[in-house]
Parts: sequence; C-alpha cells; structure tokens
Amino acid sequence: MSYPGYPPTGYPPFPGYPPAGQESSFPPPGQYPYPSGFPPMGGGAYPPAPSGGYPVAGGYPAPGGYPAPGGYPGAPQPGGAPSYPGGQGFGAPPGGASFSGYPQPPSQTYGGSPAQVPLPGGFPGGQMPSQYPGGQAPYPAQISTESFPSYPVFSPVSLDYSSEPAAVTQGTQGTIRPAANFDAMRDAEVLRKAMKGFGTDEQAIVDVVANRSNDQRQKIKAAFKTMYGKDLIKDLKSELSGNMEELILALFMPPTYYDAWSLRNAMQGAGTQERVLIEILCTRTNQEIQEIVRCYQSEFGRDLEKDIRSDTSGHFERLLVSMCQGNREENQSVNHQMAQEDAQRLYQAGEGRLGTDESCFNMILATRSFPQLRATMEAYSRVANRDLLTSVGREFSGYIESGLKTILQCALNRSAFFAERLYYSMKGAGTDDSTLVRIVVTRSEIDLVQVKQMFTQMYQKTLATMIASDTSGDYQKLLLAIVGQ
Repeated sequence: MSYPGYPPTGYPPFPGYPPAGQESSFPPPGQYPYPSGFPPMGGGAYPPAPSGGYPVAGGYPAPGGYPAPGGYPGAPQPGGAPSYPGGQGFGAPPGGASFSGYPQPPSQTYGGSPAQVPLPGGFPGGQMPSQYPGGQAPYPAQISTESFPSYPVFSPVSLDYSSEPAAVTQGTQGTIRPAANFDAMRDAEVLRKAMKGFGTDEQAIVDVVANRSNDQRQKIKAAFKTMYGKDLIKDLKSELSGNMEELILALFMPPTYYDAWSLRNAMQGAGTQERVLIEILCTRTNQEIQEIVRCYQSEFGRDLEKDIRSDTSGHFERLLVSMCQGNREENQSVNHQMAQEDAQRLYQAGEGRLGTDESCFNMILATRSFPQLRATMEAYSRVANRDLLTSVGREFSGYIESGLKTILQCALNRSAFFAERLYYSMKGAGTDDSTLVRIVVTRSEIDLVQVKQMFTQMYQKTLATMIASDTSGDYQKLLLAIVGQ
C-alpha cells in the first residue's frame, strides 16, 4: 500500500527502508516519516527515547504531522480509509469508531441474561469462594479481559533493553497496598451502616473499598457474613447499580476467579469475545495460567482447552491452545545466538517467502521468554530491515494478528501495553467502562503506578485527568480513589 507524501522526495523507499548500508540517509531527528511503530534498529538519527521506549511530549513528529496519539499516519489513504482487519493500515478510526470486522463486544452486565456467567456470592451458580485456592489469593490480578482495540497497534516502543517490563528488572508498584492496622470486623460494620436504612452512603463504601487490598476485601466479606449472617456481595448489589455496581463487584472478586469467569463469559452464549481470550491468555505467566485452568474446571466444571477449541478455529485456535498450556520459557537470561537464529527463521517464514508459515510464528512466540523475544525482535530488525510488529501486520490479519502483536507488545513494555488499553477505552465518543474498570482494578496492586507514568509520557495528559473527564458521580470518585492523583 502506498501513502501520499510517503516517503518525501529524497527519502529511501518503503518497505525495506533503509536499504542496507544507507542508514546515514535517515532524516534528521524530528523528521522521521517511517509509518511503523518504531524504526528499524540501527537508525541512529532517530530521536533517543527515554527509558521505556516511548517519546516524551512532542517527540517523533513527521512532515505533515502525525495526529494526536492514535493516528498512524495522518495522511489520507488512497481510496479512503484502510480496510481492517489486515494490518496494512495504521492508527485508530476518527472519533473512536469501530472498524468493520472488529465490532466492539457489548458491555458486560452482571446477572439476569442466560448468556451471562453467573456471578458468585448469591447469584445462580453458587457462592464466590472467600479465598481461592488453598485459603489465600494465589496471585495479584492482571490485565483487562474484554475489549481489545479495533485497530492494529503500532506503539513507538524502543527495542532497547530498558523497555524490559519493570516486573522483571526493578519491581513494580501498585496504587493500592494492604491497609495498616486492618480490622475486618470494623470495616464490615462500616459497610453495614453505609447500606442500612434509607439511602446508601456511597462515600463510606468508597473510603473502605478503595483503601484495602483484594486479600483484605476477602476477609471483610467473610467477617460480614459471620457478624450479620448476610452475604456482602448480595447487599452491595441491592444497593448499587450501573458502573458503580460493576466496579465494586470487580473489586470483591478473587483475582483467579475473575480471570476464569471472564474467559467463561467470553465463550458462553451466542458469539465469542475473542479479545477477552487474547488479553488473558496471551499475557499471563505460567503460574497464573495454570491457576486459571484449575479454577475454570473447579468452578464451572469445564475444560478450558476444550471450550477454546469449540469456540475458535484455525491458527488463532492453535495460538490460544498453546497459551493455555502455561509452558512458556521463563528464564530471564538471553541466548543471543538463539535470538539470531529465531529472527532468521521468522523472516524465512514470512517476509522471506511467498505465503506465511504460521506454525513457525506460533512456536517461537508461544515458547520463548519475554527477554528472549525482545532480543529476537532486535535481531529481526537487522535481518529484515523492518520491525517484527510491522511484519506480523503484513503477514497476518484478524484475531491471530492481534494475538501475536499482544505477545510482542507485552514483551516490549507491559506497562505501556496497559496504558494504551486505558487510553483507547476512553478515547472518542463514549467510554468502554468494562475495560476501564477491569484494567484499573486488576493493575491496582501490581503496576498501576508505572502504567500511570507511561500514560502521561505517551499521551501528555494524566490518567486521572482523562478518567475525570469521562466519568461522573460515585463511580468517578471510586476510580480516582483507586488510581490516586
């Protein structure tokens, strides 16, 4: 596909730019026209990116001007907008609209519809476990589980090792930490008073829920039942509604159960929410996936792999089946010889041949550790003269493209991945509240501090500012209390 004005006169042609040995012909900083997520390695004239690989405000402008975050490129396309899926276009649709082929799934609702998986704690389907499994929350909650963006993602991420996820290199920081001097019975009493009688004291609920860890919320739930013989989740549901209800219920669900429930809900009823499957299965650690598989079986009496096989097909099905094995290498050391060999194999399986050997991409992206994948991406840019994300977009389309790109993006910078999800949940007309709730809640005890920092760096506005402009009422208060100012 050609782009009007790309490349400007005198610039090397695209694709395949820069030609080997002509790196010196790169344009000077501030005038880089390359329409992919980041330059091929070796582009020394490219403006240096800060740690994390994303530009600061005003970084990476191009002739003609890239639009505000989300638009790659700003130039009009021959024959109109690019077709999606397919990976040939760049950027988001104007006004946040959905592209054909990537319809946004309906917002999740809690209870009622036969297509919904029953929530625990008084809903059909049984009691939410106060702890799962073994009497304690098995691991911190993770990523959002519903709406995957309706466009290919090409974030300007550096392939520098500084973009290694903070969880690997320096530890991460959540905005919510366990409360000191915690008293589950006292908190249960506060919540009981807030819901008793005429009206509901939402502020009292916000003050308690937003300042307790998930493990402490499970203890409050147990204390509430012991003290009053009533189910806290049932009482909260009867007092709240809409987005506030969804946010409170998400905060009280044990993390593993929430992941398993989200997967089941995505595959039950008419249609399948493939983006939910992508966001959970393509981003979790081995331990997390193994816990989810066990919980899925124990809570719903079903085999996750069988459900995936019955609801998906083709290369996308194979990728998800690979993911739900939970067998990715997790050695943090890098084998540079293997990275070079894998890069050559990926090139020969895609750009270097007519057609695509999908199984080669599946094998490497499903088994290699994230540090190893970053080294492979760096080697690939030298072999192919373009980055691996761009090549995946050229060789794949639809959900398999989205799945492979999700793996690569998380290998590059996990905090930036979630920051981008949050941005597009609120960008344009309307708000994807289910995605917003899920990411804020599940990252709140892991790396929401880093996600906030990346959000500001990428979009030149704070996460709190965007939430405040897109939400209202007690729902807004609780979100901002979790996010922190």
